[in-house]
Amino acid sequence: MVRYAEPGAVEWVESGGGPLIAVPETVLPFWTGADGEDADSDYDRACEVDGHVGLLPVGDATALILGDEPASTTYLPEHGTFVRWCAADSEDEVLAGVPAALDTAEWQPEVAWNVPGPVLLFDAAWPGDASERAGRVRVALDPGRYAVRAAEARPGPETWLGLVRLRRIDGA
Repeated sequence: MVRYAEPGAVEWVESGGGPLIAVPETVLPFWTGADGEDADSDYDRACEVDGHVGLLPVGDATALILGDEPASTTYLPEHGTFVRWCAADSEDEVLAGVPAALDTAEWQPEVAWNVPGPVLLFDAAWPGDASERAGRVRVALDPGRYAVRAAEARPGPETWLGLVRLRRIDGA
């Protein structure tokens, strides 16, 4: 697997070239990745998501697909945002650019995502049960309904980020 981000201040998830997925822990065993027995695997379904984000049913829940760029991705809970490292010279540059990126981003329309609790972010090609070997990040979300919106932003001349922001919308 290609590694674009060096270990540092946060944990980054890498992709072998396809989309990343945030799967609720409660349905992790139901995600078969590229190992599905059907003609169209779960990974194939994830690859069909057009654009920056999409939702796919997994078991009795829904997973969030981070499509478009196979960029190194982390979750910053203080911003409620998945940050995708598209271009920057360092992790410090990426993290320093997040506030400006959030302020200047041109957001795409929201989608609503019902979350039963914590999710695991990993390369969608991996089966859920094997995702720990691929490298994953646990995102401690409270159960509820979230508005999800995506954007690309360039907070500096050499810095380009993908953003996927989550906002709780069920009154909490």
